[in-house]
Amino acid sequence: MDYLFQRVSYLKGLVEGLKIEENTDEGKVLLAIIDTLEDFAEAMNGLAEDQEELENYVSFIDEDLTDVEEELYGVTDDDLEDFEDYDEFFEDDGEESSEE
Repeated sequence: MDYLFQRVSYLKGLVEGLKIEENTDEGKVLLAIIDTLEDFAEAMNGLAEDQEELENYVSFIDEDLTDVEEELYGVTDDDLEDFEDYDEFFEDDGEESSEE
């Protein structure tokens, strides 16, 4: 998300280079927009960090769940390699055959 901060900094530089004054109506609007964009960039950066933490947490939970499944059901990932799709393993449960 550093590119967002770079772009906001670029805009700040443009405003300073154009010598837009803060006491004009246009200057107030442009500076407020740039400040708001900077706030958004910070928020996006925080969200990206939070998402990464959640992905790691979910990965650990998935590993723990796999251990529990192996312990309870005796089914390992190696057992499921024979199936093209994991759902196929449980697909036939509850279906009745229509043989007469």
